[in-house]
Amino acid sequence: MVRPLLAALLVLAASACSAESPKKPPAASTAPGAADTALFAGGCFWSMESGFEGRRGILDVSSGYSGGKMARPTYEDVNTETTGHMETIQVVFDPKAVSYETLLDLYWHRTNPLQGDGQFCDHGASYHPAIFWRNERQRTAAEASKKAIEKQLGKPVATFVRKAGPFWRAEEYHQDFYRKSAAHYQAYSMACGRDRTLDEIWGKQATHAVAK
Repeated sequence: MVRPLLAALLVLAASACSAESPKKPPAASTAPGAADTALFAGGCFWSMESGFEGRRGILDVSSGYSGGKMARPTYEDVNTETTGHMETIQVVFDPKAVSYETLLDLYWHRTNPLQGDGQFCDHGASYHPAIFWRNERQRTAAEASKKAIEKQLGKPVATFVRKAGPFWRAEEYHQDFYRKSAAHYQAYSMACGRDRTLDEIWGKQATHAVAK
């Protein structure tokens, strides 16, 4: 017999990063002022966002879509797994306070770089892990970090390192979902086993969400 709480967790896990869709489509997003920007895909953007917000030097984190060719994609579009887009976060940061290399280190230890069919319990091309570089400096740093991770783990890394295209900000209900719908997010995260898997892969190096 499945306990009621466990059953609820499994239902939420199966729904992944889904919720009711708003009518207004998202728009392209860019970083303000002189701040630098990093783009990372690492499975459900709810979990990626929660792992980056609140850390030193990070000014803003947004959930969205990147990697595909469709302009102004909606969640429903991306969820068809036909757009080429991946659930992605845009990290706006102060390079004087935190380096891009530090963000890469945070990214690797919040993902499963060995999983090529998605991330954790979320499967499909839209959940594939990827680092989208915006300039040659980011490209060099990202490729070097990938080689270092492959050496450390002793296995091929499935994470893509690709040139960045437009970042399309996701629907508003996805932004800060882990805070606005904390009970739903915690149930999903627990059932998905993200933290447990991170601990198995990285041990003390695992990066968990910042408590809010």
